[in-house]
Amino acid sequence: MTASLRPDLAIIADHVARGARVLDVGCGNGALMAALRDGRGVDARGLELDAGNVAAAVARGLSVVQGDADSDLADYPDASFDYAILSQTLQTARNPHLVLDQLLRIGRRAFVSFPNFAHWRVRLSLLWGGRMPVTRQLPERWYDTPNIHHLTIDDFRAFLRARDVAMEGAWFLNGDQRTSPAAANFRAEHAVFLLRRG
Repeated sequence: MTASLRPDLAIIADHVARGARVLDVGCGNGALMAALRDGRGVDARGLELDAGNVAAAVARGLSVVQGDADSDLADYPDASFDYAILSQTLQTARNPHLVLDQLLRIGRRAFVSFPNFAHWRVRLSLLWGGRMPVTRQLPERWYDTPNIHHLTIDDFRAFLRARDVAMEGAWFLNGDQRTSPAAANFRAEHAVFLLRRG
């Protein structure tokens, strides 16, 4: 089921309970939702900003609406999903703290994944090249990137502590491989967190 998914999505798919109700915020073309529906019998719904991605997801037979995480999550009732998922979208939100609050209001648990701007290749690019890095996880140049909030794993951990959000799980990726939590802020390109209210 998860072999064809992006590595962060595969981790999420492997940790969603069978038959759960899921809201995938920023669901893209619906690849994760389709894998969860087909492999785990999940009732998956999606919210996506890009009209082309919405059309692609609907063509897969998925329930996806066009909307913006910054403004449209308020329309969902409290605890209406077992999981709310926000994958590679937090750093693009205008108000990430409000989006996270909404995720934890809507879902009993929330998965959040994001690229780590403190990865050693990013640091090296800035140190030696003096320019904003372009990497596999951050493929856009500074002037065409959707990323408006550059965060690190350590930033996110501090953010969670300040907001009394509990971490039930954390996974760190270097390329397509998992890496240990030790020195993850330096070694991991990407992070996935499973969260709940503290």
